[in-house]
Amino acid sequence: MKHSKTEYEFIAARESRWFITVFDGYVRNLFWRRFHQVWVKQEYYPSKFSKSIYYLNHTSWWDGLIPFLLNQKLFRQKARAMMEDRQMKQHTFFKKIGAFSVNLESSRNTLTSLRYAVESMERPHSSLFIYPEGKIVPFSTKKPDFKKGLAWIASKCPDADFVPVGIYIHTAASDKPELFLQIGNAVDIQAEKNHDVLNEILEIKLQNLILELVDGSFTNKENFKKLI
Repeated sequence: MKHSKTEYEFIAARESRWFITVFDGYVRNLFWRRFHQVWVKQEYYPSKFSKSIYYLNHTSWWDGLIPFLLNQKLFRQKARAMMEDRQMKQHTFFKKIGAFSVNLESSRNTLTSLRYAVESMERPHSSLFIYPEGKIVPFSTKKPDFKKGLAWIASKCPDADFVPVGIYIHTAASDKPELFLQIGNAVDIQAEKNHDVLNEILEIKLQNLILELVDGSFTNKENFKKLI
């Protein structure tokens, strides 16, 4: 069955400073209540001149809130994030914190979202959060399979830092889950123009970061600091 044009209408970000302030308190409390601990290892620190594109593995419902938490607690940039259009229609408030829609079933609408992402990066001190796998997948330490959007954005944003972020949740030490986040160093992609090669470079960097994250969450917990 074909979807109507209205169903796939692009939803732009419409940030509300007031709503972000209120939502920040709600999100911090939610993570505090639902997790035994939230840990972070940070290797990338944006300056006031940085433009940053953070790409993350996508394995749980919490991925919709993690970018907001990271930006409010650590980065403090003008952040936006891609979000599936169906989810945004169900949770319209996300546009008030910088989310905008993407419809991966339509190449034309996907391109609209990608162009909007690139335009968003023209703002001073801007950032973008993207889950390049395009859907929630079971957690794995295998090389992720990215869609082509991230490499396309990279070709249009040569001045941005591309930063892998690993997400790992386990219950090895408590009946409540612990959330581990690792923010890697920016990936050097300046010399690479081929989109397929660039895509693979970004995939491998995230895979290596996740491998390090999983090991560190058990053997080198002292390298993480408490975020919540």
